[in-house]
Amino acid sequence: MPLTAVTIPEQPVRRIAGLREQIDLHNKRYYQLDDPLISDAEYDELMRELIALEQRYPALLTPDSPSQRVGAEPLQAFEQVTHAVPMLSLENAFSDEEVRAFDKRVRERLGVDEVEYAAEPKMDGLAISLLYERGILVQAATRGDGRTGENVTHNARTIRAIPLKLAGRNYPERLEVRGEVFISKKGFAGLNRWARQQGEKEFVNPRNAAAGSLRQLDPSMTARRPLSFYSYGHGICPESALPETHNELLSRFESWGLPVCSEIEVVKSADGCIANYQRFLRQRLALPYEIDGVVYKVNRFDFQEKMGFVARAPRWAVARKFPAEIAMTEVVAIDVQVGRTGALTPVARLKPVFVGGATVTNATLHNADEVRRKDVRVGDTVIVQRAGDVIPEVLRAVLEKRPANTAEFAMPTHCPVCGSEVITIPGETTLRCSGGLYCPAQQKASIIHFASRKAMDIDGLGEKLISQFLDKKLINTVADLYDLTVEQLSKLERMGEKSAQNLIDALEHSKQTTLARFLYALGIREVGAVTANLLARHLGSLEAIAQADEERLQAIPDIGPTVAKHITVFFRQPHNIEVIQKLRAAGVRWDDVVVEAERVQPLKDVTFVITGTLETLTREEAKAQLEALGAKVTSAVSRKTRYLVAGSNPGSKLAKAAELGVEMIDEEKLLSMLAVQ
Repeated sequence: MPLTAVTIPEQPVRRIAGLREQIDLHNKRYYQLDDPLISDAEYDELMRELIALEQRYPALLTPDSPSQRVGAEPLQAFEQVTHAVPMLSLENAFSDEEVRAFDKRVRERLGVDEVEYAAEPKMDGLAISLLYERGILVQAATRGDGRTGENVTHNARTIRAIPLKLAGRNYPERLEVRGEVFISKKGFAGLNRWARQQGEKEFVNPRNAAAGSLRQLDPSMTARRPLSFYSYGHGICPESALPETHNELLSRFESWGLPVCSEIEVVKSADGCIANYQRFLRQRLALPYEIDGVVYKVNRFDFQEKMGFVARAPRWAVARKFPAEIAMTEVVAIDVQVGRTGALTPVARLKPVFVGGATVTNATLHNADEVRRKDVRVGDTVIVQRAGDVIPEVLRAVLEKRPANTAEFAMPTHCPVCGSEVITIPGETTLRCSGGLYCPAQQKASIIHFASRKAMDIDGLGEKLISQFLDKKLINTVADLYDLTVEQLSKLERMGEKSAQNLIDALEHSKQTTLARFLYALGIREVGAVTANLLARHLGSLEAIAQADEERLQAIPDIGPTVAKHITVFFRQPHNIEVIQKLRAAGVRWDDVVVEAERVQPLKDVTFVITGTLETLTREEAKAQLEALGAKVTSAVSRKTRYLVAGSNPGSKLAKAAELGVEMIDEEKLLSMLAVQ
């Protein structure tokens, strides 16, 4: 019998559409305008009717229905999302002088006498990216490291301040909205009141509560949290859809149903920015949400384009941070922590004190010189400072309150964890454990670093597994990883035979690496991925690097005396050489490297810019290979740019390249260039 389409009566179609329109209106009045038109009971009745109709006519259920805000099935883990346009951080300013210096740099670069800025409160929440296609929310992602974030789409759909469908018309076919998820002061108080009633642990501050709520694997948990949202910028957006100014774009956002903070204003010059800052400083406590400063953005988009970027931040914006908050408490103990690189850090254990939006029980004393300079002792009353996410620190001891029997604190001469001798490197204030990879305090972090993506890239080897290996004494150093067996692994918690075999396969796969990756994986102090690549390109072999003296190392571009010292000290330690020999014996290997002096450099001094997502290479890999052939890879398109490499979902750099007449090439052309030996 042939299948026939089911005809849905017109009445429920109209009713569902009407209910959705009503509920969207009430969501906006309640969550964005704080001006509800109906009671909670009336709202709940509308929602119940909508859900009942959608259950009866499932063909009418759409992703943008307000009923979908209740949460989906719990997730096993978050997927990773690569931001087509990086979510950059901002430079900070802490004084009027620094704001004036920022304004001066902007004016000089633009060649104008006065600049207009959009001034907006810096919300203390979690940055999020919302992608709309044809007006429908299709993806939400956290900022992550700026290039890669977590897919939190299911959770974002539960936040009623975020429209599932854009209102009005004339919005772009594809639009990425950037904004902040936060919890209001009222919502935070209610959340903690609920936690107390349930006998659960209270949240420390609204920011942590918002971040934790958005990153719940169970979206229904997120749906129960009082999350809000304000939009403050854009990512992917056709240039034709952008107005002349940032402030005008925010007005368009409002017309499309996206909430925008009402406190945003446009100011002129450094004086306008400073006056705006003073206003927020006075009104901070009266605001219904927490802020930790004010953000100033050059208002005109053409000016922003001309200003460009530096490192991981735009030149056209700055965050003026509020002064750090301070409090007084007592030091109950001073412990010494040992970090991954062996650094000894004195930490004051404090009587709990609420400061800077959080309860503080520990504060750093930085290093031996700081402890001596501040003369902080156990039993002292101290002044503690905390600002935003900065680690709390002890500013000074209140000598008038010092008990008579206190003793001056002295740093240990031997590692408090492994007993190894504590050493100092000339020119450094930090004391270090000489135990290297054998010190238990350094083992875990060193192994985590060794297995990380930019290092040996051992898939499936995470912190929890490494902790089990160390707790059960299956390994002592990174070299022991390659002696593990399926039988040993399958006995561990949550590790069946298949998972065990997968990890053994990943370990085997990691043995074939590159010299640069291996150098980075060793965790030599201040030798990051870029420095490791320089060492490999200029010296060519591990033996040459290990035998190089400081003078030879400093002859390599961008390697100074401090880094050279760290490298020579590392390779002088017998235990480090022993671990390396064990790794080589286990089969860790890499192809020969052609040293820089012998390398063919057909692209010497040719400037490239890479935009969008590449299919066969990551942007970092493409950059490294281009630089190996002598090219320069920059982040901003300019008249000096020779080629723009355009992957999928390119950003605004495409238009800039076209405007300047820069030659654009695709990934296939790039690969053909890289194939030159």
